[in-house]
Amino acid sequence: MTIYDLARKWKDKYPFTIAWRIRRHSRIVQQHINPDEKVMYVFCAQKNDNPVDVVSSSVVVLTDKRLLVGQKRVLFGYFFTSITPDLFNDLEVKAGLFWGKVYIDTIKELVVLSNIAKPALIEIETKVTTIMMREKKKYGKRKQAPRE
Repeated sequence: MTIYDLARKWKDKYPFTIAWRIRRHSRIVQQHINPDEKVMYVFCAQKNDNPVDVVSSSVVVLTDKRLLVGQKRVLFGYFFTSITPDLFNDLEVKAGLFWGKVYIDTIKELVVLSNIAKPALIEIETKVTTIMMREKKKYGKRKQAPRE
């Protein structure tokens, strides 16, 4: 199955999630997937923290090596974010009346994924934390420089 097929299947499961142009966003992520990566989970969301901004749709792909967020711009170009397990700090879920948000905290930035159907939040949290924490253990503890 392609990333688009998985995203479409997820969107059909959670139709109240606000997401547009899924095929174009999926192509962006597909270009950045390495040949040795295996796609574990795909979902759609708005990549913003503004409840009225519904034009920032993106496709989020969780592989066995990292988390990828792809967003095709309307006219030209695209936005792409890659989060490796060693940069992953934690994940926070906030549920509202109809939609929810997922905050992915990394060492460098805070990624906000919003306008997600409320029933999907538990599934997203479980998949992302399970896979990212499992992969993070493979990085091991980094050696610290000796203190003087």
